[in-house]
Amino acid sequence: MKLDVQKRIISDLLEVSKKRIVFDETRLDEIKEAITKSDLKSLVKDKAISVLPKRGISRVRARKIMKQKKKGRMKGHGSRKGKNTARLPGKRVWINKIRALKTMLKVLRDKKIVETSTYQNLYNKARGGFFRSRRHLRLYINEQGLIKKKIIKKKE
Repeated sequence: MKLDVQKRIISDLLEVSKKRIVFDETRLDEIKEAITKSDLKSLVKDKAISVLPKRGISRVRARKIMKQKKKGRMKGHGSRKGKNTARLPGKRVWINKIRALKTMLKVLRDKKIVETSTYQNLYNKARGGFFRSRRHLRLYINEQGLIKKKIIKKKE
């Protein structure tokens, strides 16, 4: 039994997609006889013709991706958009770096590995942005022979 015309008329009436229109299986012959818009309107009132609710967009995939990202996956170079500074501001990068350098220098001074005058010199260099990282600072100290007591053990 073809009810394409009825479906088209109802979709125009109710301003919904044809996919969303559902006919009551028990009253199909009654629906087939209805040709006019008024007949079909009355069938909608009688609940012989009903409209399915709108389908939303599933968030299953989005949730799965977020779960993976929380674990640290899917964050490689190919997934990144925007500059590096958009992901982590330059100021925050600087704060993290300078704090690491300062704590390392304080440990070296407290353990009497470097002298206070050397410490001050290195501290000022760090503040000026001379060192790229803790590793660079360690390398500089070893190359310049600024160690007073013993060689620095790698702790990273």
